[in-house]
Amino acid sequence: MSKLTDLPKRILIGRALRSDRLGETLLPKRIALPVFASDPLSSVAYAPGEVLLVLSIAGVSAYHFSPWIAAAVVVLMFTVVASYRQNVHAYPSGGGDYEVATTNLGPKAGLTVASALLVDYVLTVAVSISSGIENLGSAIPFVVEHKVECAVAVILLLTVMNLRGVKESGGLFAIPTYVFVAGVFIMIAWGAFRGIVLGDTMRAPTATLEIRPEHQGLAGFALVFLLLRAFSSGCAALTGVEAISNGVPAFRKPKSRNAATTLALMGLLAVTMFCGIIGLAMATKVRMAENPAVDLIKDGVAVGSGYVQNPVITQVAEAVFGKGTFFFVVLAGATALVLFLAANTAYNGFPVLGSILAQDRYLPRQLHTRGDRLAFSNGIVLLAGAAALLVWIYGADSTRLIQLYIVGVFVSFTLSQIGMVRHWNRLLATERDQAKRRHMIRSRAINTFGAFFTGLVLIVVLVTKFTHGAWVALLGMVIFYGTMTAIRRHYDRVSAELAAPEGPSDDSARPSRVHSVVLVSKLHRPALRALAYAKLLRSDTLEALSVNVDPAETKALREEWERRGIDVPLKVLDSPYREITRPIIEYVKSLRKESPRDAVSVIIPEYVVGHWYEHLLHNQSALRLKGRLLFTPGVMVTSVPYQLESSEAAKLRARRRGEWNAPGSVRRGPAQERPKEPETRK
Repeated sequence: MSKLTDLPKRILIGRALRSDRLGETLLPKRIALPVFASDPLSSVAYAPGEVLLVLSIAGVSAYHFSPWIAAAVVVLMFTVVASYRQNVHAYPSGGGDYEVATTNLGPKAGLTVASALLVDYVLTVAVSISSGIENLGSAIPFVVEHKVECAVAVILLLTVMNLRGVKESGGLFAIPTYVFVAGVFIMIAWGAFRGIVLGDTMRAPTATLEIRPEHQGLAGFALVFLLLRAFSSGCAALTGVEAISNGVPAFRKPKSRNAATTLALMGLLAVTMFCGIIGLAMATKVRMAENPAVDLIKDGVAVGSGYVQNPVITQVAEAVFGKGTFFFVVLAGATALVLFLAANTAYNGFPVLGSILAQDRYLPRQLHTRGDRLAFSNGIVLLAGAAALLVWIYGADSTRLIQLYIVGVFVSFTLSQIGMVRHWNRLLATERDQAKRRHMIRSRAINTFGAFFTGLVLIVVLVTKFTHGAWVALLGMVIFYGTMTAIRRHYDRVSAELAAPEGPSDDSARPSRVHSVVLVSKLHRPALRALAYAKLLRSDTLEALSVNVDPAETKALREEWERRGIDVPLKVLDSPYREITRPIIEYVKSLRKESPRDAVSVIIPEYVVGHWYEHLLHNQSALRLKGRLLFTPGVMVTSVPYQLESSEAAKLRARRRGEWNAPGSVRRGPAQERPKEPETRK
């Protein structure tokens, strides 16, 4: 089977890389930015729209609060970026929030952060892909009609790209990310020039529509609650910020400084684009509604179910550039593509965190190993499966999925910053150098403000989004927490049982005797080889064992045994119900019961075939027996293989594949002159 799947695997993900080439996969800043920051950069495509959607509940009059909400998001972004710059310098090993919380607040806090981040990474993929499908669907109706299937197909495509390796996938993702960023900045600059310098009147396609407010004249607590809910929706722009602190090991040296620089650049780009789009949306009079078919009014009549509400960034681009123009088409295409690629932040964060958790025995150990392309392949596949399941459950509806979003990330933000405060307190208690103390005090102040602000936002998010779907994210965190706790208990229990004692024990004591049993169904070459091998072991007792399922075959076996004069006693077990496995297991257990200090060695002859489909026709009884005997104490199971001709042919085919080289795959060096042979005198 491995040979059957090897060729497609190499075509999809490429040739395997040696472990000593890990340094070649590290990222320069220009590639690390789109790899780790594509999520917060792309969120400007939907975060402004989420703010306006919530404000539309109170009507157009509430839109004038959007600049203040944008300002609050900017302050929060700069606070989080400044805080995480302290993280990457203090903890450059790649543990990120998990390592900070575990080291300074204890294992339970670290596990809480890990659960929150794992949920958030899965949601990042689901939300980004679903949003990208909806953006693409506005131009291609087929995508909207089959959006779940299309979303799953995109997830599979991203999975394959990431299995090829971080650096290779990063190179592919860099171009659309930079095109998107450049397109947004050109749109902001051109819109500002047209509006301020030229005095043009730019109008979004929805500027002439009116909004029917769900709740008119909101004031007091109701208005405050609405503004807080709009602010929590705008905080979607901060998702993915933590991925850089988790991905520090993927940066080139100096790792911490490069990661901190990338983090600062990402924050500056994200807030500039977010504020620019909000400002242009206000200037072009963009109108959005949570239920556009009913709440958007044109000439006194609702627009109806046939109306398609385009994202804010699309409406602004149409107002600034004009529909169908070159820049409009380029920005629309780059927006849809970068939303797909935003999931790459999670594809780089989830596997690294999963590897660290597996190393700490909170997740299966398979997640800690690197695949053929030096990526954490098992973590990538697990993330893809979880995201695809979520997309299928929620029908690839970004509006429903986004309600689950950002809860986990603010849990990790808050606990991480609290951990950093304790980190600086611990260092200040022993540090005497005044220059270093001043630096630590400044860093502690930044993290303290970050902990307070992100904690406040976490409360706002939980209060305003809990009934809208945030409870699902919390439930996912609880499930992850419970699962990882159970896995850790299992590994701890197994480790305790396997630990070698200091003094003598039953495990190191030599068995008093060894009783060998050779399983025989027919007297053929594999059976003769197994008997010869068993004699070589020189056990205290040796016998052959067969099960009487067919009396005629059993009689023939006895006669053949006596005719050949085999000097090993043959014992036949009766099986009135035609079972093979149960009588053998019961007999082996009876041997152990009679002499508990004896070891029983069960020797099983097996055929070795060369084709995968032949495995279905042979050795099934042997597999069942070995599976059952593994749970019997004091029993050793030995397989004696007998290679059939098809296995030799398979070995020859494998050797030929190993020696074959594709055209152009072998690089020949300069021809070397052959040494002259010494002349011989005639």
